[in-house]
Amino acid sequence: MEAPFPANQPSPLHYSLVSPALFSNQIVPENYVSWTETPEAHVYSADLPGVRKEEIKVEVEDSRYLIIRTEGINDSTEPTKNFMRKFRLPGSVDIDGISAKYEDGVLKVTVPRSFRRAGFYIDPADVPDRVEVLARAA
Repeated sequence: MEAPFPANQPSPLHYSLVSPALFSNQIVPENYVSWTETPEAHVYSADLPGVRKEEIKVEVEDSRYLIIRTEGINDSTEPTKNFMRKFRLPGSVDIDGISAKYEDGVLKVTVPRSFRRAGFYIDPADVPDRVEVLARAA
């Protein structure tokens, strides 16, 4: 019995499973948090429609993690939606400079970079009287 497809070629089913057309309409989950990086800061943006400003908490845990959460204040009979995302902060950030802004249902958290330069000092007493050239630059 002969195989329906040549042995050295994938079946047409294979092409339909890996087709980019299947992934062209990517579904973005509700309350998705996006992260962008600029030369000055890391910016986290979250769509939080229907959430009041008083319900949003932005916290830093152990100087390593940024936590964005909502804590529903239940004044009415509507059920509250809780939301929590935790991100590991990149190195060299200014934790004290973190700011958050909530406008039109979008939360924007800005984590500024820290530009500390490690300075060094050369004691003139440590410099030899004579400098020898060991290699020349190419």
